[in-house]
Amino acid sequence: MALDVHRFAVYVALHSIILSFSTLISTASGSSLTSTLGPLQPYDLLYYSGVRAYFKQEWDKAAELLEKSLASKEAMRRLRRQCHDDCLAAGTDVLSKLDSEGGSVWDLWALDWVQKRAECVRFCVGRSVSPVGLLPVSMDIEYEFSTRNPYNFLQVVYYKLDKLQKAAAAAHTFFVANPSHLEMRNNIEKYRRMQGVTEDAFQDRELDKEMHWALYDSALLSEASSDWPMAARKWRETVNETLRQTEDCRVHCQMSPQCLPEDRGVDSADGAFEKAAVLSLSLLSCQQSCVTQVAMRPGRISAQEDFLSTQLEHQHIAQFKAGDIGGAIQTLRSLLLFYPSDTDSLSNLQLYYETLGGDTESQEKYKQPAQEIVSYVSRSLQEKKLLYFGKENLAFDFIDPDLWTPEDVVPESLRESWRAEREELNKKVKKEEKEEEMDDSGFYAGGPVPQVGVTITMDDEALNGTNRVVLDGVMTGKECDTILQLATAAASVGDGYRGRRSPHTPHEKFEGLTVLKAAKLAQDGMVNQSDAKLLHELGERVRTLLHSYFRSPAGLFFSFTHLVCRTAITGDQEGRLDLSHPVHVDNCLLEPETGHCWKEPPAFTHRDLSAVLYLNDNFDGGDLFFTNRDAKTVKAQVRPGCGRLVGFSSGPVNPHGVMAVTAGRRCALALWFTKEKLHRDVEREEAEALWGAGGQGVASTTEAEGKGNSPSGRSGRSKPNKERSKGRGRVTGGKDEL
Repeated sequence: MALDVHRFAVYVALHSIILSFSTLISTASGSSLTSTLGPLQPYDLLYYSGVRAYFKQEWDKAAELLEKSLASKEAMRRLRRQCHDDCLAAGTDVLSKLDSEGGSVWDLWALDWVQKRAECVRFCVGRSVSPVGLLPVSMDIEYEFSTRNPYNFLQVVYYKLDKLQKAAAAAHTFFVANPSHLEMRNNIEKYRRMQGVTEDAFQDRELDKEMHWALYDSALLSEASSDWPMAARKWRETVNETLRQTEDCRVHCQMSPQCLPEDRGVDSADGAFEKAAVLSLSLLSCQQSCVTQVAMRPGRISAQEDFLSTQLEHQHIAQFKAGDIGGAIQTLRSLLLFYPSDTDSLSNLQLYYETLGGDTESQEKYKQPAQEIVSYVSRSLQEKKLLYFGKENLAFDFIDPDLWTPEDVVPESLRESWRAEREELNKKVKKEEKEEEMDDSGFYAGGPVPQVGVTITMDDEALNGTNRVVLDGVMTGKECDTILQLATAAASVGDGYRGRRSPHTPHEKFEGLTVLKAAKLAQDGMVNQSDAKLLHELGERVRTLLHSYFRSPAGLFFSFTHLVCRTAITGDQEGRLDLSHPVHVDNCLLEPETGHCWKEPPAFTHRDLSAVLYLNDNFDGGDLFFTNRDAKTVKAQVRPGCGRLVGFSSGPVNPHGVMAVTAGRRCALALWFTKEKLHRDVEREEAEALWGAGGQGVASTTEAEGKGNSPSGRSGRSKPNKERSKGRGRVTGGKDEL
């Protein structure tokens, strides 16, 4: 039986109001309805208590409370879903009367239907939740859990308790959602080297909530290996899991308190019916936003657009290549529900029918799209019509999460403004596309090269970019050998890295050496003094060359200098699909999906010019490459070699990465420069002072580098140093790490 679509808003409004009132009532009466195992405690209170215990260094208590807060939140989510499912049938005996009644009698029956269901939910939840647990949770606490900050505290707590396996799991779980958190990355590498920590520890404890992303990545891998039957199966599983996750999110909206009109800033909701309408629209808006929430990969700051339709597009192609033509037709018809006039999809549909030929039975069998997609699209369109009605008549704020919404869903009065916004957006996109190739760094490639024997091998044109250059002849073969020997000697005596696994890939080892560390090792007689000074002099040589070539208008200061070697781990290279260093931008956080690059911490925003001076080429892989902002389209590639220098501006016009090193050892001197004296490399100056003082009486700013090896807890909200005091007791900090 189908309910009258015009009464749909009334159902939702009444359901929202009565469910909200019932939630408040259960606060007073729920104490007598607790389960035999005791009431479910509020996870926000448990979390607050756990954090307090953490700062009191009561490690056992903190671990217990933080784990309970996570378990309580998950239990509440499962309970809401269970009560929602158990109460779906409540009041259905009334539905048959709604189609035969009208006017005030219809209203009474509708009220009876919604009230029965609301009471069912109230008693179902009240049996298991304490009265305090029914109260709304603050946005701050929701943010803490969404950024997985409880795991940030837990990894420190378990480390203090010497439960390293659990500490590693907590650190990994936090890092999945905060991949730019440099300190946690360092902590994870420490855990990998600790005795008693196995690879099984590095599992995402929140994986069940992100299973659709795991399936998504697995389907892409199957495509990459051309295993089309497996890819088709994986894409089908991904679509089903995405729909399930979306439904879970929608249930959470329905079972959670919604903001009242005045809390949403809606001034036009003066009467009872207007308030009811806005409350119902709040629920629908929350459910519509589930599209964005499900399409948000952990650690990203924006959702993947057209997430579900993109999966369907991959699925029908995989099915076709796997020989499942009928399945491909059905999936493509499902995709056409989103974009019915897409020419490519219509052409593919015609191709699939031609491939089937005279098989009329298969044509008829797969003529209709998948029913779950039909229901998904139909429900979404119904909700959008109501939300746009509220936007037009009640000043309700609604942002459509979908790109596929048909224009006729939008009221005529809003279409003009919609078209104007679209035109403005198109102009902005075109402007950004033009600006993408512009560099506001203040550098201008093409200046003179003030060193005899140094030649320009590749310029902007050859490298397909802006402010890029490859210079050869910067070092002699003997100098390359000297610095390579220094790298080997420093690694053997201990440089603070000890040949650990690379922070970017588990398939390579990583060694690094700074100028100050080299100076101190030389002072202790562990490496040659002349070798350490050559390392310092090479930096000066690079600065002189690039300052001239890029015509830097002001002073150019060293920001950081790092001699880095990456070594392929023997026997751990088969089937590698990763990179030695993923695509990134040196002074901002690149978001490949949108092409934006966010100039904010933890990016080193003060860096202006980047350089890599190569020492050898006797290894496999390891090429430097530049891409577009999509981090996929390779624009240029550079093969390392002794004395070859690559220089480029550090901003968003130069995304770059390093190919996997699959055999041998790749060594290079990485340098960054800044135009801001405030951000100069003080360690380099300390090394110079050390040599100037003959190695005597020079205080070190890095004496504590080897101390405090325990992992540190930080908030998921990375803050610059000057804002640390505002972190409400959170541990912050940062270290320049490559």
